[in-house]
Amino acid sequence: MTDKAAWQGETGTAWAKHYSRTDRSFLGLTDRLLGRASAREIARVLDIGCGAGELSMALGRGHPHAKIVGVDVSDELIEVAKRRGRNLMNVDFEVADVSEWDRSGFTPDLLVSRHGVMFFDEPVAAFSHLAEIASTDARLVFSCFRSVRENLWAGEVASFLPAEASEEPVPGTPGPFAFADPDHVEPILSEAGWRDIHFEPVDFAYVTGAGENPVEDAMAHFKVIGPAARPLALLDGEQRRRFEAKLQDYLSRNLHSGIVALPAAAWIVTAVRGQAD
Repeated sequence: MTDKAAWQGETGTAWAKHYSRTDRSFLGLTDRLLGRASAREIARVLDIGCGAGELSMALGRGHPHAKIVGVDVSDELIEVAKRRGRNLMNVDFEVADVSEWDRSGFTPDLLVSRHGVMFFDEPVAAFSHLAEIASTDARLVFSCFRSVRENLWAGEVASFLPAEASEEPVPGTPGPFAFADPDHVEPILSEAGWRDIHFEPVDFAYVTGAGENPVEDAMAHFKVIGPAARPLALLDGEQRRRFEAKLQDYLSRNLHSGIVALPAAAWIVTAVRGQAD
């Protein structure tokens, strides 16, 4: 399970160190997400679980008259985001739990997130708080993974682990696939005060390897990011060698035109603040 404590600890540390891998892997999805976020004029943006700041910075560059605030629970990710965004005067970053965050005088008209909303311990309370601090008719736009069945790479990579080290997603608990089921997510958003909820399926290439040795690059990616990263850290000896051999073979079979790209599936979820009629 990847929860708030994990992001404040080793998961946040790993993603801060390897933020360029994350940005690259989500590139195709990021462009679609930014398009939905920019579909209407915006003045104040809250980036939920902003990580190393790519989404905030893109919105800051694309909307120079808007104010963007990125919030994340990881000190190390926010440190990276501040360094990357230091020349953007309309972008701020803060370390905080966004489910409790507030800034006097700042009422976002856009709340956006790239894969940052699936980790709330209490999602109804979190989205209720976000509705409370948002402006009237504010928009919510976020991405999240669809099911593991539709993201076969996640199941494949996890299957290479020994049974005792694998981490099966538990429905309803925080984690990368916690929002895969619209029938689970829609009641959460509705109860929290969001309406006009829409789920747009997006298929994209999850790019994990490139450069001079794309397979080795992809191997390095999965050792620090993804479903096997945390349990892999506990393996050594023959178990680790077997895992790496299976992973290398799988990635080699997905090497095409100089990159390792795996078919991935996400939702872009949109909603509007306010009670339904």
